[in-house]
Order: sequence, then C-alpha cells, then structure tokens
Amino acid sequence: MKRIGLFWLAVLLLCASAGCAKRVPGSDAAQESEAVAVRTIEDGLKEYTEWSDGTWRCGENTYRYRLEISGRMPDAAVDSTFVYLSNLEEISFERAWRAAGLSSSTEDYFSPEEAVLVECRME
Repeated sequence: MKRIGLFWLAVLLLCASAGCAKRVPGSDAAQESEAVAVRTIEDGLKEYTEWSDGTWRCGENTYRYRLEISGRMPDAAVDSTFVYLSNLEEISFERAWRAAGLSSSTEDYFSPEEAVLVECRME
C-alpha cells in the first residue's frame, strides 16, 4: 500500500515540476516559443537579432523597435546615424548622441531595458 501511495506522489510531483499548466494562446510565453530568428546583425557595435514576431534582441533584452536616428551634432562636419534597439517608440537625435557616450551626465543614458546602441555611422 505504501508503494502505491509513493508512486502516485512521485507522479504528482513529476507532473507539477514538468509544468502541466496549459499555455494560453497569445500569452508572452506562447509567442516567445513560436518566434524564430530572422537574421542576426554582427557588423555593428553589438550583435543583435531580428525575430519573426517583430521584436529585436540584444544580449538578454528584447526590444520592440529598431530606430535609425540621423542628424548633425553641434560643430560636426558630417551627419551621424545612431541605431538603437528600443522599447521607447521615439528617441530625439539630441538624446541619441548624448546617450551614445558623448554626455558627461549619467541622466542622458538609457537603462538596458529602455534602449541599447547597436550601430553608429558617420556619413
């Protein structure tokens, strides 16, 4: 009798640890498992990947947007383009160049969850 009880206890624990919970369609976990890598860009400042669900990943972080922000910095001879992966829908050119490492104020920089600079070009 003890063996049968231990057997069912083991089955119950195995089921619980294996994640018997059903995934809800449209949930983040379900979408993440369905997304596949479309392309990986390796020739910038950081390697990053575009995914089939429209997101971008760099390191451990996932971003909704890839922003190319162009303009001319004060007293610059050529235009600059900064490419950010971002969870912010918009980044101004001034904020982009300051956050690229050209500001002495840490308040101008993004947290890794907000945005990451992956490319920088001078044209």
